[in-house]
Amino acid sequence: MSLKKLILKIHLWLGLGSGLIVVILGITGCIYVFEEELRPVIHEYYHVEAVKNKRLPISELIEIAKKANKDSPKQSLSSFKVINDNEHTVIISFFEELDKDAIWYWNRYQSTYIYLDPYTGSVKKREEYNFEFFVFVRMLHQTLCLNSKIGDPIVGSATIIFIISLITGLILWWPKNKQAAKQRFWFRWKKTTKWKRKNYDLHNILGYYMMIFALIIALTGLVWAFDCYDKGVQWVFNGGKTIKKESKIIESDTTHFTWKSSVDTIYNTLQKLHPEAKCYFVFLPEANDSTATVGTFTKYESRFDDVAIQFDQYTAKILKTTTYNDKNNGEKLRFINYDLHVGSILGLAGKILAFIASLISASLPITGFLIWLGRNNKKKTTTI
Repeated sequence: MSLKKLILKIHLWLGLGSGLIVVILGITGCIYVFEEELRPVIHEYYHVEAVKNKRLPISELIEIAKKANKDSPKQSLSSFKVINDNEHTVIISFFEELDKDAIWYWNRYQSTYIYLDPYTGSVKKREEYNFEFFVFVRMLHQTLCLNSKIGDPIVGSATIIFIISLITGLILWWPKNKQAAKQRFWFRWKKTTKWKRKNYDLHNILGYYMMIFALIIALTGLVWAFDCYDKGVQWVFNGGKTIKKESKIIESDTTHFTWKSSVDTIYNTLQKLHPEAKCYFVFLPEANDSTATVGTFTKYESRFDDVAIQFDQYTAKILKTTTYNDKNNGEKLRFINYDLHVGSILGLAGKILAFIASLISASLPITGFLIWLGRNNKKKTTTI
């Protein structure tokens, strides 16, 4: 068997074996690329009825949310999110761990989001977050809706096979000479061109032009599938060094214990320090976690401007601030990995490229299967 025939068989059978998963990943990837833009459009409860002069304190909104979620007493207050836009509702979330070994992700934990009008305190929506459309799409994309222990290796393995298929496909496609190259870089369809030829060109030409973008999406996606790959990539970007994380644990000062909530002070501090931020995430410790800090994440339009701040949960004193520049090279790459994966690192243009690359990636197993099916049927007809 020649080398080219061996590569063809590898390309064929690996593609057929992982095709269905690649189609799922490609389609869900297309949808999730614009998740941030689509959520406020699809969900009317992201918007307030009318903008007023005065907003209610966050602490008061939290109490309203607790009452709205009284039917789930086992869920604990988890976080709140404030989009830095007067027309958006405030989101307060609750969380409960169920069965960490359950097969399906929705049986592992339960999460509820309460959407509140910050001016009136009215509850716009009580959302079972596990079954929200974009959450389902993300989990289908990331783990096929399975427990991550099961889903991550499956999705990761299919992604590795997809990468091999891209490389073997490029080898098979590569023209022998300049004359052959003229026929392969663009569609040369005529009225008499049959659908089999069109399908063949769609598979090869589109696959060629989107290859570099598909590789970036696939390689960045592996970070979530395999912990060893994640650590390995960081090790490479740190110059072959394993940099240990800071071992010092930052805790709240329990000598300043108070029943009075400090969330209002923390939120006001975030607004003063980062008035131009896109939104603020505040992660609250459980009621019985007396030494834990309040973790916050301030998100900007540019990922490189994002800031993480830890506060003392009692005094609202800033204990630690982490910016992008405070991270080592491996951590920096890991920090922007999601933005590379969905293309947002390049803004709207990058997202459009990621959308097109994901769509073409989803089409490749289909067009490839049709090529195989056509050749297989041709062999049977010839034999008869």
